[in-house]
Amino acid sequence: MTDRPCRTVPEFAHSMEKQRTLASSASMEGTALHTGEKVSLTIEPAPPNHGFKFKRSDLPDEPIVEAKVEHVKTVERSTTLVEGSVKIHTVEHVLSALSGMGVDNALITMNAKEPPISDGSAKVFVELIKQAGIVDQNEPQKFFEPIEPVVIQSGESILTILPDPKFRISCTQVGPEGRFTQYLSAEITPEFYEKEIAPARTFVFYEDVKPLMDKGLIKGGSLENAVVARGDSVLSKEPLRFPDEFVRHKILDIIGDLALAGRHLRGHIVAVKPGHGPNTELAAVLTKRQAEFLAMAPPPIPAEGCVLSITEIMRTLPHRFPFLMVDRIIEFVVDVRAIGVKAVTINEPYFQGHFPGHPVMPGVLQIEAMAQVASIVMMRKPENAGKIGYFMSADKLKFRKPVFPGDTLFIHCDMLSAKKRLGKAACKCIVNNEVVSEGELLFGLIDR
Repeated sequence: MTDRPCRTVPEFAHSMEKQRTLASSASMEGTALHTGEKVSLTIEPAPPNHGFKFKRSDLPDEPIVEAKVEHVKTVERSTTLVEGSVKIHTVEHVLSALSGMGVDNALITMNAKEPPISDGSAKVFVELIKQAGIVDQNEPQKFFEPIEPVVIQSGESILTILPDPKFRISCTQVGPEGRFTQYLSAEITPEFYEKEIAPARTFVFYEDVKPLMDKGLIKGGSLENAVVARGDSVLSKEPLRFPDEFVRHKILDIIGDLALAGRHLRGHIVAVKPGHGPNTELAAVLTKRQAEFLAMAPPPIPAEGCVLSITEIMRTLPHRFPFLMVDRIIEFVVDVRAIGVKAVTINEPYFQGHFPGHPVMPGVLQIEAMAQVASIVMMRKPENAGKIGYFMSADKLKFRKPVFPGDTLFIHCDMLSAKKRLGKAACKCIVNNEVVSEGELLFGLIDR
């Protein structure tokens, strides 16, 4: 397996899109594909940030298994979750339906270890979700949004995620000896998912049936819930629902397996011969990258008037000694203004040469202090986490009084405009309630 790093946005980004759960509970009954057991399944509403969890109502204490990639244990013909002694088989179809329909939080209760297979597609789960209804919640959705390619190669399977503002999948399905090679590329929206992906049924090649049965799998399988490809022919109870039904089901599986990462994706997946193994490997890589990113990202945006310590400043700005020009933030309003403090001491290295016997803080470093406070105002926005602020220009600069060792510099910044990658701020430095320098600064944000 190989992978390339990606950066992802923190969980509070894209706050205009709310998390969603079910408006009510809905239930169904059926037969499990691999175990052949009768099973009842109920999807239920869940609180924000709950994610997807499975509850085994048939076991003592009704244990719950969280649907996350860390719990994936086996991926032969389906995805199985294991936590302790509790197992949940074939989770991909119900997770695919929930994720594909834009649901973020749900509890899936079952009285067996595998959901009903129904007709082998996710259509029945979509119908169940629509029966329950979908409602918004008062928390923003969580996203992965890679800004550079992510690549997984496992055996003959290759999965790549490319930066894209939408969620897209381009998939190539290749059967044995090149049979039933199919390709589909589409943007995945709830509407498209419901009509074009959810009805696609699971399939198996005839030469794989006996080995699966020998392993004790597909005990509940039949032509009513799977399509069997034999040679160049297709065996099923009904005609193919789409000429390219196989690749559509592969896309269905990708969506379900990636739901184990716990976030929606904004990116373009290019998949060649995908399978549950590579799919869940990709989910694991995304989860790892997100954890690494959040470890380096600034803390959540503070309330207005809250102080930022030097530790929080250093998690926001890349500057270090001797070029960090702000010690703390004593006032902060997101995307509006901030006031920083810089204690000027004789220990500043520039005083050795500016000037010997008459130490004065250089005016250019006062401008730098203003630019750093202005950068904090923009870089504390979650979507800008991890970026670097580059000073671009200064207008209306005035230096009114010198700044000496022992002075405390209060650095005021008011944003005049703040676009995605460009900010303009009116700034001033104050000592003893007198303005010592001021100006309007223009700076841009770039990725590190």
